[in-house]
Amino acid sequence: MSHRVVVLALDGVKPFDLGIPGQVFGYASSSSGEPLYEVSTCSLDGGPVTTNQDFTIQVHNDRSALATADTVIIATQDHRDRDLPGPGGLDDDLAAALADIAPTTRVISLCTSAFVLAATGMLDGQSATTHWALCEEFARRFPLVDVNKSVLFVDNGRILTSAGAAAGIDLCLHVVRRDHGAAIANATARRCVVAPWRDGGQAQFVERPLPEHGDASTAATRQWALERLSEPLSLADLASHAHMSVRTLTRRFRAEVGQTPQQWVIQHRVDHARLLLESTGLGVDEIARAAGFGDPVLLRRHLRTHVGLTPNAYRRTYASTPPSSVDPRENTWGQGSVPVDRGNGFERP
Repeated sequence: MSHRVVVLALDGVKPFDLGIPGQVFGYASSSSGEPLYEVSTCSLDGGPVTTNQDFTIQVHNDRSALATADTVIIATQDHRDRDLPGPGGLDDDLAAALADIAPTTRVISLCTSAFVLAATGMLDGQSATTHWALCEEFARRFPLVDVNKSVLFVDNGRILTSAGAAAGIDLCLHVVRRDHGAAIANATARRCVVAPWRDGGQAQFVERPLPEHGDASTAATRQWALERLSEPLSLADLASHAHMSVRTLTRRFRAEVGQTPQQWVIQHRVDHARLLLESTGLGVDEIARAAGFGDPVLLRRHLRTHVGLTPNAYRRTYASTPPSSVDPRENTWGQGSVPVDRGNGFERP
């Protein structure tokens, strides 16, 4: 049975944001082609919804759909400062509709709809994000929420929030990856013609000046590195290929992808290891070498840091191919909090 996603459209909804869940989850399918999600849209009364553009949208469900959803997504509204809700500031109909959501249902806000979730108290004591231009106002209105303006999305488990516009795509792909693994999320991203992964801890791309004339991009070096993930890749190697100093390379990486070169390489090595765990029967030692970690201890450490699972636990959850071996050295305790690697984990030992 497919997972039921219900998208709540409120007056002033942005059509682009409203279409994101249907586009991403609608493309997600199993290896045999079966749809993994059923996406529907509702309004509070089942009637037409005004958008922030020059048309209205007719939906086919009312608020009762929220009570039967596995995941509820609140689409972005075009708020002006005076319209943004504060604590307890929701109208009665909306507050009652959100109260009908089951306590086990996953709830996602896109962009400014984080204000709606926060007004219910759902985000009290949790980390959250919203559109970068409104983060200060969000923090002022909701002091019990830990606001992070430097991320694309925040995953608290049951409650997830995203930053502005296209960050909703990143968050929906993250949910597909969390539910069904990297291979299906990557296939979904290809069908949507978007990048399969931008780390949730990555800085938002806002108000950065365009490169000055003659500035070089790191794109060619990033492609070069992706083709050599199994090899040692030092900062000096990357800087040499880019014909830049280490300092300039690091600055350009931060400007272009929101991460340091070390963070970027580790993220892609983890992603490659996840794909190998899902789609091959290679042992953990072999995958550690193929992904560029060299030492399986580094692979375990970084995988647990990024996804909260050891390699064997990840494989049991997501693999389409039975493993050829199980590493008895692993503590397969599963999900939970993970230790942070204080070393850079960048070069292989």
